[in-house]
Amino acid sequence: MPSGPAFPPLFVSIIIPTFNEQEHIGRLLAHLRTIIGPDAAVEIVVADGGSTDETVAEAAAHGARVVQCPRRGRAAQLNHGAAHATGQLLYFLHADSLPPATLLPDLRAAVASGAAAGCYRLRFDEPHWFLVANAWFTRFNFNGIRYGDQSLFVRREVFEQAGGYREKLQLLEDQEIVGRLRQHGPFRVLPGYIITSARKYRRNGVYRLQGVFALLTGLFWLGVPQPRLVQLYKWLVRG
Repeated sequence: MPSGPAFPPLFVSIIIPTFNEQEHIGRLLAHLRTIIGPDAAVEIVVADGGSTDETVAEAAAHGARVVQCPRRGRAAQLNHGAAHATGQLLYFLHADSLPPATLLPDLRAAVASGAAAGCYRLRFDEPHWFLVANAWFTRFNFNGIRYGDQSLFVRREVFEQAGGYREKLQLLEDQEIVGRLRQHGPFRVLPGYIITSARKYRRNGVYRLQGVFALLTGLFWLGVPQPRLVQLYKWLVRG
C-alpha cells in the first residue's frame, strides 16, 4: 500500500539569551551541533544583550546567528530573539544548560501529540543531595516548580497569542509566562532531563541560595514590585 505524502519536519528555532557567557556558550553550541547533526529544519539564534567579553565571537564561530538586542534583560532578549526567528516551534534555552540528545524528536513528538508548550525535567551538574532532591520535583506539572533552567518549547502561534514574555519583569519571567501559555493549550513536562549548571549554588551555598529563591518567589506572587525584588536579589545573591 503506498504511503501518504511526506511532510517536512517541524522547523525549530533554538533561542539563547546571552550576556557575557563566553565560559558556557561555546560548549553549549558544540553540544547542540552534535545532537542536531544533519537536520536542516533547525536554526540557532543567540540574542545578545551587549556582551563585553568574547560571547558574540564565540557564538558566531560556532555557526549561530547572533542578533543584538536593543534592551538587556532576559525577557526582552527572548522576545527579540523570537521576533527574529523563523521557526514554527520556539525553544528557549539558557547558555549554561545542556538539553538531551533526543531534543529535536522530543519536541516534534510533543507538538504532534497536541502539546502547545512544555519543558524538560531538571538535573544539576552537582551531586549535592539537596539539589538532586530539588530537581526531582520538576517532574510534576504545576507552575510553582517551573524554572527557566528547564528550557521552554512553545508553538509560535501560542507564544504570540499569549503575548510573549513580560518585559517589565526582570525576575521570574520564565515562571510567569507558563501560566499564560496554559490558557492556550496543554503544557507538557517531557520525561527527559536537561543538565544545568549549579554555579550560583556553589558561589552562594546550596541551602542559602535555595532559601533566597523561595523568598523571592513568594514575594513575587504576593505582588512585591519588581524593583524591590531586583534590589533584594542583588543584595542577597553573589554572581
